[in-house]
Amino acid sequence: MKKQILFWSMMSWMVSVGLPSFAQTVEDFKPSEVNQPGKLYPQVNSERKVRVQISAPEAKVVQLDLGGVKYDLTKDEKGVWTGESAPQQEGFHYYQLNVDGAAVPDPGTIYFYGAGRWGSGIEVPAHDADFYALKDVPHGLLSEMNYYSNLTKAWRRCFVYTPAGYGDNKDKRYPVLYLQHGSFEDETGWGRQGKTNLILDNLIAAGKAVPMLVVMDNGYATKPGEKSPFAASIFEEVLMNEVIPMIDAKFRTLSGREDRAIAGLSMGANQTMHIAMNNPGHFAYYGGSSGTSNYPSTEPLDATTFLNGKFKDAKAVNAQFKVFFLGLGTAEPHPFPGVVKAFRQMMDKQGIKYVYYESPDTAHEWLTWRRALNEFAPLLFK
Repeated sequence: MKKQILFWSMMSWMVSVGLPSFAQTVEDFKPSEVNQPGKLYPQVNSERKVRVQISAPEAKVVQLDLGGVKYDLTKDEKGVWTGESAPQQEGFHYYQLNVDGAAVPDPGTIYFYGAGRWGSGIEVPAHDADFYALKDVPHGLLSEMNYYSNLTKAWRRCFVYTPAGYGDNKDKRYPVLYLQHGSFEDETGWGRQGKTNLILDNLIAAGKAVPMLVVMDNGYATKPGEKSPFAASIFEEVLMNEVIPMIDAKFRTLSGREDRAIAGLSMGANQTMHIAMNNPGHFAYYGGSSGTSNYPSTEPLDATTFLNGKFKDAKAVNAQFKVFFLGLGTAEPHPFPGVVKAFRQMMDKQGIKYVYYESPDTAHEWLTWRRALNEFAPLLFK
C-alpha cells in the first residue's frame, strides 16, 4: 500500500512540474494529409501527437522542433531516427527537424512558405475541418498572375480565386475581396495553408456566401534599391495604384466601393486597416484577424490621435463600412489579446459598430484564420 501511494504521489508530482509520465501513446498514427506522395511520415494520432522519422545514420543528435519545443528522436540499428511530440492544438503547424544543430525541412512533407522560409508543415485534424474540406461541389479556380510593378521596379505575383461558373456567363461581374497574409509569409499562404479556395467553394455551394473574386498579393513591397527588412513599405501604393486597376482590367469585376472588401491577418490586418481608412472611397468591408493598427500597444487608444484621428468620427466610420470584422483565437499569445482588446474598447467608446469573432482553443495560427474567413466571407456583398 505504501509503495502504491508513493508511486501515485510521484506521478502527480511529475505531471505538476511538466515532466513526462509513463502513459502509453495510442498507436493509431496515420500519415499527415500534407505528406509527399507515398511518404508514411510524419504521422498524427488521435491524441494529436506528431510522430516523425528520418534516416540519418551518421547524425549524433536529431530533434523535432514543433511549436517552439524540441523533442529528442531515438536512433535504431539502421540509423533511422524516430520520435514524437506532446499533443498539439488542432490545425496547421510549421515545424522543422534539427540534425546535429542544423535546421532542415522534413523530407516527408510538401513545403510551405512561413516563418520566413520554405519548410515543413503538419495538419493536426480539426473537429470542424468540414468547412475547409475538399468536397463534391462546384469548384472555382485559383490562378497565378505575374506582373511588373513600376513602383518597386520588380516582378511581383498575386493569386486570384475566381468562383465556379466564372467562365460560363461572360456578362456577369463579381465583387472582390483583397486578402493579405501575415509577417514572414507570402502570397501563397492564404491559398495553401489558409485553404481559401475550398472555404469559398463550400460557402458558395451552400448558398452562404456571394460568389466573389479573392485577390491575394505579396504584402512586402519597397522602393527600388531598398534591401533592408526595415525599409518603409509601399504596399499601399502598389495595391491601390497597380493591383486593383490591373484586376479590374483583367477580370469581370464590380468596381464600386460597395463591391470591394479588404482583409488580412496579423501584419496583414495592420496593413489593410491603414489602407481601408486611407482610401474610404474604395472599400465598404473590412476584416482583420489577430491584429490591429495599434500593434504592439495594449494601452487604451485615443481615437482623436489614432490613425490621424480617422476613428474619432463614429458616424463617418459607420457610414463607410457595411461590415467591420475583427477575429482572434482564444489561445493567442501576448500581445495580441491585449492589442485587440484595446482596439475594441476604443471602438465601443466611440460607438463604432463591428463584428467580433473568437476562434475557440486556437492561437496565432492558420486554423484561427481559416475560421475567421469562414465567418467573414458570408457577411460580404449582401
